[in-house]
Amino acid sequence: MDLKEWVLNIMEQLGYLGIALLMFLDNIFPPIPSEIIMPSAGYTASQGQLQLFGVIIAGSIGSILAAAVLYWIGRKIPKSVLFNWVDRYGKYLFIKSTDVSKALHWFEQYGHRIVFFGRMIPAIRSLISIPAGISGMPFGKFILYSSVGTLIWTTFLACIGFYFGENQALMHSVLNKAGLVILIGLVAYLMLFLYKKLAKKHH
Repeated sequence: MDLKEWVLNIMEQLGYLGIALLMFLDNIFPPIPSEIIMPSAGYTASQGQLQLFGVIIAGSIGSILAAAVLYWIGRKIPKSVLFNWVDRYGKYLFIKSTDVSKALHWFEQYGHRIVFFGRMIPAIRSLISIPAGISGMPFGKFILYSSVGTLIWTTFLACIGFYFGENQALMHSVLNKAGLVILIGLVAYLMLFLYKKLAKKHH
């Protein structure tokens, strides 16, 4: 059984709860990608087994809950203890302490809005919550940015599966192009942020 079949089997057995659980795991365990989970859920909805709105809400709730858990891990556990744990056990979650350091650097350099963009980018989605907690970002602001970014991303992915699930080639093409557009948007934002920062320092 491949990953997609396993995901569909979980959804058949648990329905919306299964979608929420899978999206929770997507944030904790990056090898289970939302790019498979949500389009598969959207396709299932197109077959009449689930409702598209319910799919989007379930996926968003699972993702936001995971983000909150990771935030509080970063907030409550001392940085040295956290990094030691990642060095020892991170390989089982396919993350390294250098990944966490890089995410923390991004967060410190580009500010809280990176949380919003990070919800739509694989790998960063799983890591950005911990630096948000470490830095002491206000929890309400973190949840707001995470929720908006997550809702946009899960809605997009679910609709891709709902409308294009029968045509796998077209669906993957749309996903790839969307990923490229998001990356370009993020790079443009970072460049604008750096430009304003440098201009302010210069004056």
